[in-house]
Amino acid sequence: MPDKSFSACRKLLRQVAFSCRFVAQVAALALFTVLATVSAAWAESEPGVVLVFGDSLSAAYRMDEEQGWVALLQQRVDTDGLHWQVQNASVSGETTSGGLARLPAVLDSTQPDIVILELGGNDGLRGLPVPTIRANLQQMIELSQQAGARVMLVGIQIPPNYGPRYTQPFYDQYQELADQYGTTFIPFLLDGIADQADLMQDDGIHPRAEAQGMIVDIVWPVLLPMLEPES
Repeated sequence: MPDKSFSACRKLLRQVAFSCRFVAQVAALALFTVLATVSAAWAESEPGVVLVFGDSLSAAYRMDEEQGWVALLQQRVDTDGLHWQVQNASVSGETTSGGLARLPAVLDSTQPDIVILELGGNDGLRGLPVPTIRANLQQMIELSQQAGARVMLVGIQIPPNYGPRYTQPFYDQYQELADQYGTTFIPFLLDGIADQADLMQDDGIHPRAEAQGMIVDIVWPVLLPMLEPES
């Protein structure tokens, strides 16, 4: 009797072990199928769109396009394995009035999820009234948000020789607009760059190719939370 009981126990244990292996294999197969389905769906889905809408500071002025910070930003996105496409609609010499005229068509064609708005520098260099610049920026923020995009507003500083009565209100308007519309905000795109002559082109306004990666380092910490899925 003891031998028969022991044999029965061994048989039962083998059956249990087989059942456990079978269940584990089925579970593993199911998990693999789910992961493969999710991965395929992710790969086939349209990437999110980041639209950079700016002037020569974002248009790779006097350098190859792939050297500009916008192209380098796409590289950073790809390196981090994020499912986003960066589109550059920046135009050298663009003003806020020109940008406002162009924006509706650009929003319609690109349908962005995020708009990085970098305009106003050329207005400031021309000494245009700050209320006019602000009104144009305000309308562009509103148009972007109405199109369903989140906005990152990028601040600009102009040379101090324009005088504090102009340069300070010009600079302050960006923070004020960011607060008013709840946008993410970069106070100055060329922070730590503009005051280094070896990083600037001969005109003293546009950064060299060597500084473009530094611009990405300024933009990236602000942009990354906007790219990551909400938990």
